Amino acid sequence: MSEKENKSFEEMLKRLEEIVRALDNVETPLDTSLALFEEGAKLVRLCTDKLDAAQQKVTQLTTGADGTLTEGEFQGGTR
Repeated sequence: MSEKENKSFEEMLKRLEEIVRALDNVETPLDTSLALFEEGAKLVRLCTDKLDAAQQKVTQLTTGADGTLTEGEFQGGTR
């Protein structure tokens, strides 16, 4: 695992925000902007992977007719 993959989702998101600010700055040199864009693209992929893994862990407890609790996939939606 690379150093970036070991960072928390929040740390990666913070770095992405820094990258966006730097890319918005018209004084950022082109070479620097390209390197930042590549770094940002990698961070987006890593964040997406972390979100996908978290989503797979989310489960929903439901109560059956006999009062027993069962675990199932979270189905989203509103209450």
